[in-house]
Amino acid sequence: MGALPPESTNGAGRRNGGGLAVPMAWLCAEYLADQYLTAAGLAEPASLEHRAALRALALTVHLSGQPAPDTWLRHTAHEADWPAWVAERLAAEEAEDPDGADLVLARGAWTALRETWVHAADLESPPGTGTALLVDETARTWLPAWQLGLPLAHLALWLA
Repeated sequence: MGALPPESTNGAGRRNGGGLAVPMAWLCAEYLADQYLTAAGLAEPASLEHRAALRALALTVHLSGQPAPDTWLRHTAHEADWPAWVAERLAAEEAEDPDGADLVLARGAWTALRETWVHAADLESPPGTGTALLVDETARTWLPAWQLGLPLAHLALWLA
């Protein structure tokens, strides 16, 4: 499988031909992300959790430039410093094509993940009591949506 398709236009085949730029790379990344998340069944498709995971995974797929789940797994791993990687890759994409349709959607997804805060289980809190309870889901905290979506994206990839 080759690289993800570049931006195209509405059939003209060139961006400056007066046609509407179609963000093909972003749409492909979003489609792949949705397929992984739907197959994993980790969150209801209309839920905030699903949307956060969809954005996080679509960003990872789009910005990696590699159609390889092992690469996506590596980037979504908890220790991978994902936000810095996203910012770096967005900056590189902006330097290459500052007005690209794919970039506009990728930036929008990143902004939504950073600026949307969710009240969710505190995964950093000490574990609850009992041997079966690893995360005390009653301990809640506010966190940016990417911190909720990224682990779900990683888990969906891992389950595939």
